[in-house]
Amino acid sequence: MRKFELVVPCHFGLEAVLKREIYDLGYEISKVEDGRITFVGDEEAICRANIFLRTAERVLLQVGRFKATTFDELFEAIKALPWEDYIPADGKFWVTKASSIKSKLFSPSDIQSISKKAIVERLKREYHVDWFEETGASYPIRIFLNKDEVTVALDTSGESLHKRGYRTLTSKAPITETLAAALIMLTPWRPDRILVDPFCGSGTFPIEAAMIAANIAPGMNRSFTAEAWTNLIAKKTWYECVKEAQEMIDTDVKTDIQGYDIDGEIVKAARENAKRAGVDHLIHFQQREVADLHHPKKYGFVISNPPYGERLEEKEALPALYTQIGQAYQGLDSWSMFLITSYEDTEKYIGRKADKNRKIYNGMLKTYFYQFLGPKPPRRPKAEQ
Repeated sequence: MRKFELVVPCHFGLEAVLKREIYDLGYEISKVEDGRITFVGDEEAICRANIFLRTAERVLLQVGRFKATTFDELFEAIKALPWEDYIPADGKFWVTKASSIKSKLFSPSDIQSISKKAIVERLKREYHVDWFEETGASYPIRIFLNKDEVTVALDTSGESLHKRGYRTLTSKAPITETLAAALIMLTPWRPDRILVDPFCGSGTFPIEAAMIAANIAPGMNRSFTAEAWTNLIAKKTWYECVKEAQEMIDTDVKTDIQGYDIDGEIVKAARENAKRAGVDHLIHFQQREVADLHHPKKYGFVISNPPYGERLEEKEALPALYTQIGQAYQGLDSWSMFLITSYEDTEKYIGRKADKNRKIYNGMLKTYFYQFLGPKPPRRPKAEQ
């Protein structure tokens, strides 16, 4: 089977979580960079990565990597790549995105147009044509420049992988599905421990937790651009990977996952989203204020994305809100709490310094993942395990 280098972007600061996922799928990692990981795999790996990875933003098939400091160098290096091995004569191809960090070439539109011309020149020569109909499958191309190193790749995913297909209704400041999954996987939470999100919004944290608990692959109910690339991946390979995912599902798993929100309409939307994800029976949603957060169970988890107060009038309400969160948490015996927020006075009003704090970029917004750790539960006797 043909081997590819697959480049997988993720949220800055969460590379370790994605790395673990890739290893768990059985692939060899060749490079770890800020916000992306490169690993080696065959055509089946393209399908499995798209279907199974919870924390990846997309799966890119690397066509080439080289240095370029002038547009002439960029043109010649892209023209030298074996595009005919990837794009058939009728393929529709365009540079969907170019980005540049700390590089001499920095204009995305120029990088896009010069790269497209270079690919056209190469394919004209290889296919002995002067004009491309582009009536076949789509082959979107992405180009990244970092310190003058150029990575050229085909986008196998299409829409970003955070679009699982279950969330049609969102709240005011939703957290993406990939980020929610990564943050849950950063915590010691396991499906046999209670999890509560007191600011659940459209339900992303509870739904992602339930999908992890039931072993539902995140990409099972959506399509990918590379499904039409029959010149590279047989249709049968996609069917086999979906079948593998279906066989792993355990919807009978016993869990205690709860989502609360102050807005009844939002709670209704969260229930609908959970239903579409196939996990509504695993989550209890309720309209409830954070001040009413209490629970008799011990060793539980609060994992949440509370309001940040991006607007001035909202900012004024934050001290009282975060004080309420702190008071509610004090009343939860032996629980751990994990909050992602950009609010810099979080610890002051929670009334406790976080045991760990991790800086994470949520899009362009710098946020912090505050980790307040409770005690570990006592080990159960072996007979109960």
